[in-house]
Amino acid sequence: MKRYFLLMLTLWVSLIAFAQTGHKPAIAIHGGAGTILKENMSATMEAEYRAKLEEALTAGYEILETGGNSLDAVVAAIQVMEESPLFNAGKGAVFTNNEKNELDAAIMDGKTRLAGTVAGITTVKSPVAAARAVMEKSPHVMMIGQGAEQFAKEQGLEIVDPSYFYTKKRYDQLQKIKETEKQQLDHSNEQGSLLPQFPDQKFGTVGAVAVDQEGNLAAATSTGGMTNKRYGRVGDVPIIGAGTYADNNTCAVSATGHGEYFIRSVVAYDISALMKYKNMNLKEAAEEVVLKKLVDFGGDGGVISIDRAGNIAMPFNTSGMYRGSIDTQGKLYIGIYKEE
Repeated sequence: MKRYFLLMLTLWVSLIAFAQTGHKPAIAIHGGAGTILKENMSATMEAEYRAKLEEALTAGYEILETGGNSLDAVVAAIQVMEESPLFNAGKGAVFTNNEKNELDAAIMDGKTRLAGTVAGITTVKSPVAAARAVMEKSPHVMMIGQGAEQFAKEQGLEIVDPSYFYTKKRYDQLQKIKETEKQQLDHSNEQGSLLPQFPDQKFGTVGAVAVDQEGNLAAATSTGGMTNKRYGRVGDVPIIGAGTYADNNTCAVSATGHGEYFIRSVVAYDISALMKYKNMNLKEAAEEVVLKKLVDFGGDGGVISIDRAGNIAMPFNTSGMYRGSIDTQGKLYIGIYKEE
């Protein structure tokens, strides 16, 4: 009887708290955008992607549903994808030109607009956890390379040998691109050209955005960058306002695509700015940036975004984007291709 009374009291307190905030939780995730065609995907592989996206969504949503905060939710969702070889983040990260896995990540709190990012790390198992540590345990926004790794170790994060991130699939992708690049370079030299056009370089990202029962937004993103990248290249993910942004007054955004274009277009912040200064709603702002501005600029990719009311927008201008959401009604959605 006593246990029943305590259970009912807890439920009553939770209902009162929810009534006071008036916010229903919601979450959205992505696992990268690009040339994703159904005819190139086996039924088994498609099922694996859908299952992992659902697992990531569920991990984040369970935190929100039980009163947890949006920062914990986005980290939990991303860590599921970081530990899967299916996505270009963590365990599934692509290789650089010198055959290393260099990882970037970012997180931002919409309530405080505090942010943390890491770039070019090679030994931290969960890059998004490292980014959060930078945000919460340091006075800085960005740390890179060995310094970021040392800081992560001091914060007690799990450190792994770089070989942890190796997957044969990603290594073979690098070798294929290198061979094609060599052929193009040889051809360019024969023609006397100084600027060969390098082959399609695989890029991708994982990300999550969420709103919790307090109405607080959060966004986080994690990536292995671009296959065959050189010379310490860093993309849009750890650049606050480019690949990641959150502001309770507008929205939370996580982007995926060709990072150089997202940096120059300041994509994530631009969506927020259109809402703030032009009074656009989330869907209007996200589509204006991704389907018009970014296309006009020549950039490929997409975003996931959410506002305090739990509205979700996930536009992309490529043939596909691994994506999913659980809305304020608890409805689950998983998508891969354009027409679904």
